[in-house]
Amino acid sequence: MPVRGRLLGVTPKDSIPDPGADATAGSPFLRACRREPVPHTPVWFMRQAGRSLPEYRKAREGIAMLDALRRPELVAEITLQPVRRHDVDAAVLYSDIVVPLKAIGVDLDIKPGVGPVIARPIRSRADLAQLRPLEPDDVRFVTEAVGLTTAELGATPLIGFAGAPFTLASYLVEGGPSRNHEHTKALMYGDPELWADLLDRLATIAATFLTVQIEAGAAAVQLFDSWVGALSPADYRASVLPASAKVFAAVAGTGVPRIHFGVGTGELLGLLGEAGADVVGVDWRVPLDEAARRVGPGKALQGNLDPAVLFAPRTAVEAQARRVLDAAASLPGHVFNLGHGVLPDTDPDALTRLVSYVHEQTAR
Repeated sequence: MPVRGRLLGVTPKDSIPDPGADATAGSPFLRACRREPVPHTPVWFMRQAGRSLPEYRKAREGIAMLDALRRPELVAEITLQPVRRHDVDAAVLYSDIVVPLKAIGVDLDIKPGVGPVIARPIRSRADLAQLRPLEPDDVRFVTEAVGLTTAELGATPLIGFAGAPFTLASYLVEGGPSRNHEHTKALMYGDPELWADLLDRLATIAATFLTVQIEAGAAAVQLFDSWVGALSPADYRASVLPASAKVFAAVAGTGVPRIHFGVGTGELLGLLGEAGADVVGVDWRVPLDEAARRVGPGKALQGNLDPAVLFAPRTAVEAQARRVLDAAASLPGHVFNLGHGVLPDTDPDALTRLVSYVHEQTAR
């Protein structure tokens, strides 16, 4: 395994060795993101660090989510857990898309079983005052967590992430998760100037948050646009793409791969790539060969096994994974992932077996 040891309560942070800036450069994950030849198809899972792991539940016991995210050693430990267990090809920072919003003073909480809940939703221009620029010192705990984690990971890359402007705006405008995004769309259609200003502020915040993670050692970043599948291509192009493009442009000079992922985005795949991503994440609704046609040349793809498949017998999981691999066989760059996050009740052993299966089936 590439991970050096168990961090929490064992490894003093002043004794962690520096793995070096180029330790991850030749990793299968980063090579796939760059559409270079790989020894095997790399695998990681969205939400691989979290509720599906008993060691996660033990580490988080009695600690509220937002409190846990501010404890660098705990964040590092949780981030490392699935790498140790599953032998995935990349770690993803244990965090949440609302972390930078909380850090700048937005009154919010993450309620179990619900998600982020905003005390004072943004519905008017005066409400924009809640969104001051994010400063690196606001999230110093993230910088420390990334440093601790990358030192333990060695040659295994760490993926940082941020919420995309549309999804952050939807939470802020709705006040929490929403099925129909009615307040969000009402603002987008009814006051396009305010909407543009809101997304521009959020783009600046997201860009700063990604930059902090990259400067601390993240080897790749992903922009999560979980709710953007609620939009038509015309609305995305006119009202969302400029803000997402601003985020990707802000970190383009760092040279790290930039991944863009959304749910229900089959009709938006080309636009997600156009926003500036190097890698386009695909949910389980569109086969990867068709996704490649929609995205166009010059992009790697990530995905896209249905997370619910992992509840089926092993032979069925392998058969569905084989379908994903076959659809991706001609792609110059493919990162195997689920089409969304790991479901909380997923058997961890099913994930471990899936990683092993993909590695074995694609060994070059």
